[in-house]
Amino acid sequence: MAHLVEEAPFFSDVDDGPEGGRAVWVTAADGVRIRVGAWPDGAARGTVLLFPGRTEYIEKYGRAARDLAARGYATLAVDWRGQGIADRLTEDPLKGHVGRFSDYQLDVQAVLAAAEAMRLPRPFFLIGHSMGGCIGLRALHEGLPVRAAAFTGPMWNIALPPVVRPVAWALSAVGTRIGLGAAYAPGVVRDAYVLIEPFEGNNLTKDRDMYDYMIRQTKAHPEIALAGPTLNWLHEALKETRALARMAAPEVPCLAFVGSDEAIVDVPAIRAQMAKWPDSRLKVVEAGDHEVMMDPPAARGRLFDRIAAHFDAHAGAAPRAAARA
Repeated sequence: MAHLVEEAPFFSDVDDGPEGGRAVWVTAADGVRIRVGAWPDGAARGTVLLFPGRTEYIEKYGRAARDLAARGYATLAVDWRGQGIADRLTEDPLKGHVGRFSDYQLDVQAVLAAAEAMRLPRPFFLIGHSMGGCIGLRALHEGLPVRAAAFTGPMWNIALPPVVRPVAWALSAVGTRIGLGAAYAPGVVRDAYVLIEPFEGNNLTKDRDMYDYMIRQTKAHPEIALAGPTLNWLHEALKETRALARMAAPEVPCLAFVGSDEAIVDVPAIRAQMAKWPDSRLKVVEAGDHEVMMDPPAARGRLFDRIAAHFDAHAGAAPRAAARA
């Protein structure tokens, strides 16, 4: 179906990306409005569809877009429903919420419509980070038209202690069943993580400049802030990651990265997914945390070199069929 596309705010004061960044509003098939942003510079080799994680927003990837532009790729990023300045889904805009995880696939379809409307060059490639890795894996199963994929800290399960996992399942299932799905999940933060967690104790990055970059963005534009997830988001995430784990791997060349100090997503689930993916490689980033695209400069350079080489190697592959409408 047709998707409405119109110009949207783009926070160029804080993105630190290539020149020419812009954003558009796109209306998904169910009427939810999301924001799609792009940095078209450096597009000689195609466009990277960058699927961000939970709590994230377009401008957070300005520096990643700069790294990709230096290697010949344009970048598109998205404010998923319920975050960034896309439509929020609860009365409290800080709650990370979704109705069903499959709703994110409506956003993916809107992203593709925006890419066409913005005339971003093909071929397309995928980078999925954290929750965006979960959304991206499902999108690959549904025919996302990319020639190769890369993932960083993909949320193919949530890192929970063994004794906590059954409790999380039970609480989220019961909570949603009795009408408390929009309540915060137990133990989650109730403000933007970077505003309440000191750099010294954070699980995102060991690069202080990158951490300060995220703090500056959130303070300059507090409307992008997002806190912890709701019970419904948690229940939907647990169901979706379980479903994806039971599926065969997509027929897309894949490169994945996980930090050796990863503490947010489940590393055994990443290893299990990659072990059954024939055309794939898994790289462990030594001393890396969850945000390996926001590592210190030397490590970040090596990561983007590897991603670009992976995409370069598959740029001439036959295009995949377009994702279903």
